[in-house]
Amino acid sequence: MTLIKSVSGIRGTIGGRPEEGLNPLTAVKFTAGYAAFIRSHSSASALRRIVVGRDARLSGEMVKAVVTGTLTGMGFDVVDIGMATTPTTELAVVTERAAGGIILTASHNPGQWNALKLLNERGEFLNAEEGQEVLSLAEAEDFTFAGINSLGRVIVDGRYGERHIESILKLERVDAKAIRAARFRVAIDCVNSVGGTVLPDLLYALGVKDVFRLYCNPHGRFPHNPEPLPEHLTKLADLMTQGWADVGFAVDPDVDRLAIVCENGQMFGEEYTLVAVSDYILSHTPGAAVSNLSSSRALRDVTRRHGCSCYASAVGEVHVVAKMKETGAVIGGEGNGGVIYPASHYGRDALVGIALFLTHLAKKKMTVSELRASYPSYFMSKQKVELTPETDVDRMLEKVKTKFAGHEITDLDGVRIDFPDRWVHLRKSNTEPIIRIYSEAPTQVEADALGAELIQTILTFGKNTASS
Repeated sequence: MTLIKSVSGIRGTIGGRPEEGLNPLTAVKFTAGYAAFIRSHSSASALRRIVVGRDARLSGEMVKAVVTGTLTGMGFDVVDIGMATTPTTELAVVTERAAGGIILTASHNPGQWNALKLLNERGEFLNAEEGQEVLSLAEAEDFTFAGINSLGRVIVDGRYGERHIESILKLERVDAKAIRAARFRVAIDCVNSVGGTVLPDLLYALGVKDVFRLYCNPHGRFPHNPEPLPEHLTKLADLMTQGWADVGFAVDPDVDRLAIVCENGQMFGEEYTLVAVSDYILSHTPGAAVSNLSSSRALRDVTRRHGCSCYASAVGEVHVVAKMKETGAVIGGEGNGGVIYPASHYGRDALVGIALFLTHLAKKKMTVSELRASYPSYFMSKQKVELTPETDVDRMLEKVKTKFAGHEITDLDGVRIDFPDRWVHLRKSNTEPIIRIYSEAPTQVEADALGAELIQTILTFGKNTASS
């Protein structure tokens, strides 16, 4: 059993003894701590209600029952929107004028996992300071349950998926007429989660001609590892090579990440989801773009093509959103296929990404592989170095900065070193003694070699054991 408590929420495998896994006791404490936080921090304009949505995991109904019972026991009304995507839940918080929201999803983790992700009244994730306060309240059991006359109630509303689609169709840069005229045939892999219902509805609403469905029954039994990476999308790639569709889309269980497959079965590249959508948005709405330090340099290249500025944030959606607000960015996201489009809302949203990508593709009148070839080509390597618990990681990173001081250094989140045609980013894990190493170069061999070079540098400094 595994239980991970962090400032971004609580995540774990289902079952186990108290404090060993994600079970009813741990869920009650953490939910009550969150409710106590919301009670003391929500604005006067927010209603005393909290939105709860979940993905299709087998544990979802059980966890939802515990969470909603705890929230009503803390005196909050609960708007239960049922099975819903993460971005749908975020939008529902704003629409309901709620004081917050909880999304029950472990995102790309396998089926034995679940998690509670916490939102503020703007439908955005709590920041690190706020998350730490929730953890402290839960750990200290510093909360008080409501008396009989102050208990909350549960309001069931299953129409938020439909409302989400309606909001996408109203976006200025979504052109359903152009998509309909293109008569696209689209294949989708929704890993038997909530995307299996909402993606077909979205695609038909956009005017897509045919939708070929893989794993669209939202019963929560994932047919493969649910993270939308190339090695997990072989069935979708095979379908594409048979000429069934013009483009393939794959999403994770909570539909905030979007992977794209070309008409020839080749991967578009999760790093390039944001690149393509940004290219389209910036061509019509000049402004800044934002991604995190571990995302592809291709976004910077495309942004500069449009005469615009590209900014980097620390890794994590909450940091990307903060940087987008600071710079007034018109588009942003992360290189894992996460698109954040402020004209819709400040959250990663695969549904918005699909609508914008199809509009872009329809207007370009290209195949998906031709569109991919129009962008700068980079290759990424992701490795890690395992350290002993006694290792002073901060001191080691300072040594790395000194060694590469002749190059462009960014240290707002670990250390990123930019060379003329490649970069490498080192950042320590918050939960285990490792340093993650992301590198990007013009070829895969060069990206792997750059990462390996930094591994050897770290081993020289720390004399620790490495693995990739």
